[in-house]
Amino acid sequence: MNLDIAHLMRPGTLNLPALPALSVYVHLPWCLKKCPYCDFNSHEWRGRSGSHASDPSSLPESLYLDALRADLEASLPLVWGRPVHSIFIGGGTPSLFSPEGIGRLVSDLRARLPLVPDCEITLEANPGTFEKERFHAFRAAGVTRLSVGVQSFNDTHLRALGRVHNAAQAHAAVLEASQAFETFNIDLMYALPGQSMSALSHDVSQALSFKPPHLSIYHLTIEPNTLFAKHTPAGLPEDDDAYDMLDTITAQTALHGLERYEVSAFAQSGHRCWHNTNYWQFGDYLGLGAGAHSKLSFAHRVLRTVRHREPKLYMDKALGEGAVAQSHEVSRAELPFEFMLNALRLKDGFDLSWYTDRTGLPLSTIEAALQEAQAKGWLELDMHIAKPSARGFDFLSDLQGLFLAG
Repeated sequence: MNLDIAHLMRPGTLNLPALPALSVYVHLPWCLKKCPYCDFNSHEWRGRSGSHASDPSSLPESLYLDALRADLEASLPLVWGRPVHSIFIGGGTPSLFSPEGIGRLVSDLRARLPLVPDCEITLEANPGTFEKERFHAFRAAGVTRLSVGVQSFNDTHLRALGRVHNAAQAHAAVLEASQAFETFNIDLMYALPGQSMSALSHDVSQALSFKPPHLSIYHLTIEPNTLFAKHTPAGLPEDDDAYDMLDTITAQTALHGLERYEVSAFAQSGHRCWHNTNYWQFGDYLGLGAGAHSKLSFAHRVLRTVRHREPKLYMDKALGEGAVAQSHEVSRAELPFEFMLNALRLKDGFDLSWYTDRTGLPLSTIEAALQEAQAKGWLELDMHIAKPSARGFDFLSDLQGLFLAG
């Protein structure tokens, strides 16, 4: 599917005063093993032999990087001249790719896009693919920030989650990340099968012992079309217990100087993830790679696109007639909810002027919903700032739902 830039630039019903900041997301889709809770576009790598968790060195790395470069070059007219503030290389397990391959990817991006001087370049890494000095090599390849998918430091819980690493590997990987990068993130999960409050507290303490500048802690949710959806694990904590766990997490992280700035994100001053913050502020992002999503703004419309999901099909299409499988303009009716679905995740809220700047719609289109949210005690309005109250943050889905089109 080819997108007609002249068609996208024509007059429309929206009126964006300026284009938002632009990020780039690159999807590397392979994993050693598909986790039972994961609903991302990830694919087990079986290699030439077809055996499970085959040697990652047989990944079609070069061909996939060729496809990414072709995908990027075909997308340039949509973002021409716009500075790029962040790049996020996610998956899958991007650390399956060699440091040389990641270096080639970063070089390809730098050669074709105007990256700002302090562009944040994040790479997701899995302790199960960890080798000594590998993280240092990713840093030398141009990565500025590493996100380590630990999930737990407890071997029992790691097995329940289907992870390919153990607690000792998690410790070694985070230690290496802390030595290789000035800023790095640890991913944890809570409300795990059979997890007690003391086990959760121990996980958080283990993570904090590495003095991470950033910590992401996600509630385990049972997503459709996952193995856990078909075979729900026993021993999942009740909702009230999960709320208590979150209170414990917030208290422990605060004692170590990490502020909760988003639903699942905690950071030291100066170490908030710029890339994810751009999502939450309803900024733009160009998605490259199998199954990647994009959200791109133009003067009179907001466009969403999706790449082909299956890796081989994506490579064939990217190197042929085009990688985009679907595209649609976000309607006026959809924009209020899409904006609030992101912006209300920020604990400090957002400037109301962002709404018009990002959607091209007048504030009057959400005035009634804002008043209802304030009346329910879910939203605080102070001059030009809207932010969820403590109660609104606890009932975020209900708050966001007020902005759905009637």
